[in-house]
Amino acid sequence: MKTPDNLSPSDNGLTRYVARFICEASPADLPGDVVALGKKSILDGLGLALSGSVAHSGDYVRRHLLDLNLGEGPATVIGSKLKVAPRFAAFANGVGIHADDYDDTQLAVAKDRVYGLLTHPTAPALPAALAMGEAKGASGREVMLAYHLGVEVECKIAEAINPRHYQTGFHATATCGTFAAAAASAKLMGLNLDQTLRALSIAGSQSAGLRENFGTMTKPFHAGRSSESGVAAAQFAEYGWSATDKILEAPRGFFRAAGGGYDEAAILNQLGAPWTFATPGISIKPHPSGSLTHPGMTEMLRLIRENRITAGDVERVRVGTNHNMPNALIHHRPTNELQAKFSMEFCMAALLIEGKAGLAEFTDEVVNRPDVKAMIERIDFVVDEEAEAAGYDKMTTLIAITLKDGRTISGRADFGKGSPTNPMSYEDVSYKFRETAGFAKLAPERIEDVIALVRDLETLPSIERLMAPLRL
Repeated sequence: MKTPDNLSPSDNGLTRYVARFICEASPADLPGDVVALGKKSILDGLGLALSGSVAHSGDYVRRHLLDLNLGEGPATVIGSKLKVAPRFAAFANGVGIHADDYDDTQLAVAKDRVYGLLTHPTAPALPAALAMGEAKGASGREVMLAYHLGVEVECKIAEAINPRHYQTGFHATATCGTFAAAAASAKLMGLNLDQTLRALSIAGSQSAGLRENFGTMTKPFHAGRSSESGVAAAQFAEYGWSATDKILEAPRGFFRAAGGGYDEAAILNQLGAPWTFATPGISIKPHPSGSLTHPGMTEMLRLIRENRITAGDVERVRVGTNHNMPNALIHHRPTNELQAKFSMEFCMAALLIEGKAGLAEFTDEVVNRPDVKAMIERIDFVVDEEAEAAGYDKMTTLIAITLKDGRTISGRADFGKGSPTNPMSYEDVSYKFRETAGFAKLAPERIEDVIALVRDLETLPSIERLMAPLRL
């Protein structure tokens, strides 16, 4: 792949640099470790699209598609028999992947980057790559490259924009994810440089999503809409639709309008150098809740198991983090499963009472149980000076469990299970896939088929071989 050396926006333009990266990339540019890491996230995303298909939001999405009276198209709505136009399959599968808030998360590089500022990269990128891959009869190798390009563009844009973007209310998965879907679609459609430039620019004018909707169905709607918007952007660019050639860097472009500015060094000449999957990495979630809860949940589980703590032993729990984490984990007294995903108090309570926190625990019934509500009242979620000093690129969480016998058991974690510092293996992700796919009642033989197919994704002559067992 040819990467422009010492490129300056004044020479060729930042958006043009991104477009060139997309156009010139080939499968040979993907290092082996990046391919292996990507397969884990792809398998994870497929399982989440399945489990998301049986969420209430999945029912509404299918109702919407039927109301549109679209007729049959080339692209699969995972977890159903529906096949629709690529943009609508991307929408449905993007909503599905993000429905349970169980999907992967980008890590930060810069110290001023709040971990939660960055994106859930697979939710917008993979649905677009799959939908357009089916439409174009692409191979597994081609779809895999498009997916990686989408993730890379999405993550580096998220890394570059000023942190204000997230802190004042934008949902980066929604905004930056639109560029991911446009990049993946443009690659599979074989768009030239000018068309890809315009696809990115059309995508930029559709980037939207507000964090006030966290804890509602509209959060996964963001992921679906960004994936759909990126597909549509690439299609309109192919038609000949006009758009600017500098949507990222222009004074009225994405970075300044949505963030007040950006760090040029975080993206210029950084695409694929290194790939985000390699450095700083992507986390895969072991629990269906906001990523900011995961270090605390990992540490709480460790403390429970090592000290044989039961719910009846607990007098009070203190959970301390930096000030940005309560800014996202906003539901201190949740009343439903969606709010619970953004409640540190519920996540801690579920682990103390149930000893686990998977799809079966994140239900309205469990959230509203009297014993769970009583335990939540014993949990103090506070801003902690030590966590604040650790830096916002981490999710430092300090736990102090005061027991009824007078003892206090404490622990600290900067990252959770599934992060690059404590990674999940392909077998670990396969175990999670069996849970999520089983939640959608995918037959066991199909589950094992998909696990094997993703492991050898680059050898598939057609992506149809992977999509077929995902239809119910």
